[in-house]
Amino acid sequence: MSNKMWGGRFAESPDAIMEEINVSIDVDRHLYAQDIAASKAHAAMLAAQGIITASDAKNIAKGLDTILSEIRKGDFTFKRALEDIHMNVESRLAELIGPAAGRLHTARSRNDQVATDFRLYVRDVVDEVDAGLAAFQRALVERALDHADTVMPGFTHLQTAQPVTFGHHLLAYVEMAARDRGRFRDARKRLNESPLGAAALAGTSFPIDRVATAKALGFERPMANSLDAVSDRDFVLEVLSAAAIAAVHLSRFAEEIVIWTSPLVGLVRLSDKFTTGSSIMPQKRNPDAAELVRAKTGRVIGALNALLIVMKGLPLAYQKDMQEDKQGAMEAFAALSLAIRAMTGMVRDLVPDEARMRAAAGEGYATATDLADWLVRALKMPFREAHHVTGRIVAKAAADGLALHEMTLPALQAVEPRITDEALRVLTVDSSVRSRTSFGGTAPKNVLAQAKSWLKRLDKEAAED
Repeated sequence: MSNKMWGGRFAESPDAIMEEINVSIDVDRHLYAQDIAASKAHAAMLAAQGIITASDAKNIAKGLDTILSEIRKGDFTFKRALEDIHMNVESRLAELIGPAAGRLHTARSRNDQVATDFRLYVRDVVDEVDAGLAAFQRALVERALDHADTVMPGFTHLQTAQPVTFGHHLLAYVEMAARDRGRFRDARKRLNESPLGAAALAGTSFPIDRVATAKALGFERPMANSLDAVSDRDFVLEVLSAAAIAAVHLSRFAEEIVIWTSPLVGLVRLSDKFTTGSSIMPQKRNPDAAELVRAKTGRVIGALNALLIVMKGLPLAYQKDMQEDKQGAMEAFAALSLAIRAMTGMVRDLVPDEARMRAAAGEGYATATDLADWLVRALKMPFREAHHVTGRIVAKAAADGLALHEMTLPALQAVEPRITDEALRVLTVDSSVRSRTSFGGTAPKNVLAQAKSWLKRLDKEAAED
């Protein structure tokens, strides 16, 4: 016997393999809240337009509320034979209210229904991710305020480059997260249009009010082309793209935590809350939370690539290939949300070894650029010449086994006779970071001002939400 929800044309039941490949309820059951909300909006509109009776609409809404309650309580039985969330809900609705349930599907198709449900779901995801990133930013900003003047090494090529402050380093990720939030918010604006009422692909002959259903569901407007409404998943692709970039940012920070917590580096420590031990080596404290954040990036990027591949060859309008749009995306969004929470927890848990940071900041002749800058300012030396002179001084210091700030004035003057004792004062790491006062620089006063500005901005956002 064919499926009674759509099988009027079919004389035989699908093969068991066909049922297995066709079923999607294991994935799209997660859309139950969005599916029920869209169905309630659709039924209310049908009644308002005189397409169904007010009595039927009332019974449909009451039945849908019952189903929502059953699902939330775990009392609802999802049936794989009914394929998807839409038919599971409609079938149960028929059990609750009888034939009136069959009127709910008037003037719509599963094509516009699933497109609407998934847009609502992705919109909810974007809001959740934005809130998570805001909390991540706040954690970073609060730690930056605590460490605005904590000196640490800045790196290029993973080699000691110039001294920076720990607060400045943390604020770099605040800026990245701000751009991530901007991408999600931009994507939200574009996805916030309603496909409902596009029906299968061509619209409907019933006098529906698509503006009303769009408004009821919080969309800005109905989508303007019925073919586009049911057949594109660029809204998922765009959010997945933003998710992939955000995951890369988190992964970069996670990688730094892995490096910093290594005993060979020892710049920061994580507590028991975000580390694990070894089953054989009792002394181990492994930064597994950071490593797993780093790994989950692959899941997010993979979901984006997978959906791009699914969509790239599809003609208009809806194709069953698009049933594969949800599982990877849902898993990716869950992975990103978890990674954000984990990174937020680690930021709050990090304890910098300030003494080790300060010592490491001065290693590798990190204040060499400060000396070159002094030669330019004090002796009016062209920077390229100052660079060369400083390089010779660094070579001499390395040969003598000394740090730059340990060199005597006569040793410096042996390379450049015009150097005065004033130059010695620029060679400390504290002097170096204090001098970086250009906008966006690492000077502690800059970091403090930026952190306070960010905290005020985050407080304002929280008050407006």
